[in-house]
Amino acid sequence: MKIRTTYLERIVSYRVKKEMSVCPATATEFLDLLRNRHAMLLLSRTSKRPGEFKDRNNRAGNTEFVEWSLVNGTLKKGFEWYTLLKDPFSKAVYMMFLVSEVHPFLDGNGRIARVMMNAELSSKGLAKIIIPTVYREDYMGALRKLTRQQVADPYIRMLTRAYDFSATLNQDSIDKMEQYLEMCDAFKEPKEGKLKFLQ
Repeated sequence: MKIRTTYLERIVSYRVKKEMSVCPATATEFLDLLRNRHAMLLLSRTSKRPGEFKDRNNRAGNTEFVEWSLVNGTLKKGFEWYTLLKDPFSKAVYMMFLVSEVHPFLDGNGRIARVMMNAELSSKGLAKIIIPTVYREDYMGALRKLTRQQVADPYIRMLTRAYDFSATLNQDSIDKMEQYLEMCDAFKEPKEGKLKFLQ
């Protein structure tokens, strides 16, 4: 029984890894990937309509996102710009902002934006980007600056730093990874610490 469970876990892990390396080739594939990944992400939260684009407008603080009836068209238009990019990091950074800016779902938009970003990196065998708790304000502040003031430099610098940090996460066990993250102050609240690079 233990062997079977381990085997099943490997199959699931392989399928998830394979799925997380898929990048859209067309606008239709892009919308399908977004909906399918969102459905998996919010599977247990049926009230949030997993896998379905929003049916009403949403906002966060003073930020109003794309009107619900314009989500499909805006994402398709945004995808046209995505196809012009060649560098994997540029595509990842753009993809994350596009999904975050449109906010196509009622909930889980930040998470699905990061999933789509990391798929771009994973497809090229590059390190995925994590946003540690201690780095949350840098992340949100840079996103707000790009959204509200159309200033992109802080956003690019923020994700570059997050990528550089994430690339140091190569420990060979969960315990060692947790210990390393604690030493980097990754789990602290933004007011309690600052992200440290130890490698």
